[in-house]
Amino acid sequence: MLRYFLSLSRIKKQLIMALTDSILLILIVFVSMSLRLEEIHIYSLTEQGNLKINWQFFVTPFIAIPVFLQFGIYRITIRFIGFDTLRSIIQAVSLYSLICGVFLYLFPIYSMPRSVILINWMLSIMVITGIRLIARQLITRIENNKDRINVIIYGAGSAGRQLAVALNQSIEYSPIGFIDDSIELHKQSINGLIVFSPNSLKKIIKKKNVSEVLLAMPNLTRIRRNEIINFISPYSLLVRSLPSMSEIAEGKVIIEDLREVNIKDLLGRSIVDSNKKLLKRKITNKIVMVTGAGGSIGSELCRHILLLKPKKLILFEMSESSLYQIEQELISLNHYNIEVFPVIGSVTDEFRMKCILEYYNIQTLYHAAAYKHVPLVEYNQSQGVLNNAIGTMVAAQAAINAKVETFILISTDKAVRPTNIMGVTKRIAELVVQSLSMSTSSTSFAMVRFGNVLDSSGSVIPMFKKQIKKGGPVTVTDPGIVRYFMTISEAVELVIQASSMSEEGNLFVLEMGEPVRIVDLAIKMIQLSGLQLIDENNPNGDIEIKYTGLRPGEKLYEEILATKETIKTENPLIFRAEEAIIEWTLLKPMLEELKQSCITTDQTEIRRLLVKLVPESKIQSPSVDLLSNEKS
Repeated sequence: MLRYFLSLSRIKKQLIMALTDSILLILIVFVSMSLRLEEIHIYSLTEQGNLKINWQFFVTPFIAIPVFLQFGIYRITIRFIGFDTLRSIIQAVSLYSLICGVFLYLFPIYSMPRSVILINWMLSIMVITGIRLIARQLITRIENNKDRINVIIYGAGSAGRQLAVALNQSIEYSPIGFIDDSIELHKQSINGLIVFSPNSLKKIIKKKNVSEVLLAMPNLTRIRRNEIINFISPYSLLVRSLPSMSEIAEGKVIIEDLREVNIKDLLGRSIVDSNKKLLKRKITNKIVMVTGAGGSIGSELCRHILLLKPKKLILFEMSESSLYQIEQELISLNHYNIEVFPVIGSVTDEFRMKCILEYYNIQTLYHAAAYKHVPLVEYNQSQGVLNNAIGTMVAAQAAINAKVETFILISTDKAVRPTNIMGVTKRIAELVVQSLSMSTSSTSFAMVRFGNVLDSSGSVIPMFKKQIKKGGPVTVTDPGIVRYFMTISEAVELVIQASSMSEEGNLFVLEMGEPVRIVDLAIKMIQLSGLQLIDENNPNGDIEIKYTGLRPGEKLYEEILATKETIKTENPLIFRAEEAIIEWTLLKPMLEELKQSCITTDQTEIRRLLVKLVPESKIQSPSVDLLSNEKS
């Protein structure tokens, strides 16, 4: 019957509720009289001793329903009734009882005591509110019997309690209890849900068929969050979390705040507060340009730069679609009405670089344009060298000619003892910056070197996510491969701060924390997606990991420094380093030769010059280009 009622249109539901209230209110008046007179009272005796039905009882719905409509009682959704709703019902019933009392005074029932009015008021509140609370409970039970996901909330604090209330009103999740580290809370009941100890998690999962864990501790440090995730991950539950406290508006928690645990939570890195002075020094009220503005690092640089209020921001990008996307995004973020100019161009175009830098009078230039995908550069070596190495030379020389104040090169850990063409080209780019910084005083040069950034276009994370979503397999090149990881946002903030400390071609390296085994990362991503790994111990799992072998030019581990000598800076996560430099008079002729060899796709000469420029390199891949028949 209740299911049929729930399937009706809203107008029909409101009519049924009004009819039910009308019948109940009539009965309540009868009951009120009967209770007061201590006998069933339906009829009254006239002065002549005749029986007379009390017609006044049947007028009460015509008083109550308009009052209830005025208070919006029939617009209330039963399953979401709360204290505010109950207050409105009590106010409406009270007004109805007052009007009803006046009516009965004007048209009195023979021998009716005045206390009947008070009894009628009390019973009306009890019945009208009670019938709705009962209906809410029945509807909740029906909804619970649907395909709701059994979840357990990790954290019985304020955020956890608010989340439990929100979940009880949802049709998607069914909370079955809390997990909390506090011993004092164990076995206590909060909003009808028991608080369990973390050690009880395995038993609860099996007994209650739990499929998700919701982390409701938004003020945790990242290290503690990492510990909790590591504790949960073996159970192959989908883990979702609330955002940080600063992201939860006014302390209110809603279902939409839940999000899948970000893989960055597995890094265990504590965030170091940014130095605001360093962030602003080279950007605020400056004319800033970013090359490769549509890439992963370049676009994040643009977002941060915009918030630091430059005088102008020039987006320099070769890809039209990428440039359009970042421009449109910045327009929506541009609350300070900063001028943003999208410019299409290549860093290898000397004339265009010179014109753009001079026309906009650029003061700070972040050079993030580069081909970063190792396998693609291996099969397009001449273009990789032209874009990454020669492009940096062109941009740097144009910056000197245009009297740009600061030039910052975004480099990579693959430039250290490189084993692939991409790494070699980035090391040559560093040599260019170091060498030019020694030969000029008009432009301050610096470079910032760091490892992989999460969710960048070249990161394994997006690939793993897609593979897991498709049901696997997840592909890892080698079980022993390790990488350093950092969030894009953190990397960019550190790049901006490092650029503020630049002088005489400084090489800055970022503290990347501990290296992460890629296979461990893959396993945790599988487990935190609520799936099980297929292996020897669990052949009936959901997703398997396949090893594909190292790709051309790929090595098992990356290094941040060629030497271990570093100098501390104002930021504990940024270090200065010194490495070998080639004088510009010697470097420039070799770069010109390299440029010509790339234009003619002379693979033998390209390889010879690369080895000459970076003798510590150990290029593993064959000398091959898609437009060349040469192999060596």
